Amino acid sequence: MRERRKTRQIQVGTVAVGGGAPISVQSMTTTKTADIDATLQQIASLVAAGVDIVRVAVPHWEDARALTAIAAKSTVPVVADIHFQWKYAMAALEAGVQGLRINPGNIKYQDKVRLIAREAAARGVPIRIGVNAGSLEKQLLEKHGAPTPEALVESALNEARILEDEDFFDIKISVKHSNPLTMIEAYRQLAEECDYPLHLGVTEAGPMPMGGVKSAVGIGALLADGIGDTIRVSLTDDPVEEVKVGSKILESLGLRTRGLDLVACPSCGRAEVNVLELTRKVNEALEEAKLQVPLRIAVMGCVVNGPGEAREADLGIASGNGFGHLIVKGQVVGKVPEDRIVEALMIEARKLAARKDPEPAGG
Repeated sequence: MRERRKTRQIQVGTVAVGGGAPISVQSMTTTKTADIDATLQQIASLVAAGVDIVRVAVPHWEDARALTAIAAKSTVPVVADIHFQWKYAMAALEAGVQGLRINPGNIKYQDKVRLIAREAAARGVPIRIGVNAGSLEKQLLEKHGAPTPEALVESALNEARILEDEDFFDIKISVKHSNPLTMIEAYRQLAEECDYPLHLGVTEAGPMPMGGVKSAVGIGALLADGIGDTIRVSLTDDPVEEVKVGSKILESLGLRTRGLDLVACPSCGRAEVNVLELTRKVNEALEEAKLQVPLRIAVMGCVVNGPGEAREADLGIASGNGFGHLIVKGQVVGKVPEDRIVEALMIEARKLAARKDPEPAGG
């Protein structure tokens, strides 16, 4: 492993990106963003799987309007994915999102990009310049003959200059291509040309297993070179699988180790318990227990989707009206009264921790 490339650092909500910060794993929801409950439920699933940042699509006004509730209730930073309509970017910023992604290939008017930059600066929101081989500007395709690494990098740097002209530097950049070799070369060239943090990904990688292989090759090769600050594995699959593959890529390179991790759903109209209060109590019990093992515990607010959302956690609870379903390694193992949820969780947590503890010397 080479020494990590030195970059600026930006802040996406509570997550630092670049500047030596841990490499974060991202994914994108597949729900209709306007369906607030469904989107929050899917975010909860991604959080249980270990996601750090979530991106949501904003193709319509109703999606932009939904961002106020989603950004406020999500337990991880939310990035609005903007194409074509600059007004949706402005609405997303007003709604309180923690990040924007704009595509140079389809927000064509520089004055609108400058307007977005000024509003983002006023709100302290970073922007990702997301260049994609499938939507490269027409003039660059004509100039380079194809979405070559040089074309992708030129697109990204042209857009960066527009933002820089507005004294906006809270930027991260991606130059994605569906061919891992082209993608690798594009990022290597970009890394030589700027000090912005880079978001890595092989676009349209396809279904598993090939999508995972392409992503591991492209993302892994760059990370091994010290290039990359945040990653997204793009699969034709449940986005939870993207998080799992992304986390495994980082783990295989020694860039991520699991510790004790408490995740919770953001709560929605289905919740029949006070999720915030329950999560606080569970957190206090875990801190008191001082379990020094890699363990992920999920607190979910309903029995409709809770068991599915907690399936990637080691241990979870899906709360109902006066009771909770106890979930261990993805399987519902019992039903406990609401006043015994914390106690039941801690009993199972200690059991799992004991199995993970190393044997004592001579044991």
